[in-house]
Amino acid sequence: MRLDIYRRAETGGKFSYLAVPETRNIPEEATSTDWQVEVRALEVDDDAERLEDYAIDHVSQQIAEKGYAVTALH
Repeated sequence: MRLDIYRRAETGGKFSYLAVPETRNIPEEATSTDWQVEVRALEVDDDAERLEDYAIDHVSQQIAEKGYAVTALH
């Protein structure tokens, strides 16, 4: 699958990331946030569990459930 990755600044100089299939827009519940494009059309395995560079876990599962995947903030 190909994903568009967006980022937004968090406190302490950290970032959150949002992964959306390239054919979809940012989900409505996330459009009120200042997401900036990080990378377009990133090729990812269809059964990907984690996007290490973006700290996104359960990528395929999140996309199947919500239509997008987001960084888990700890």
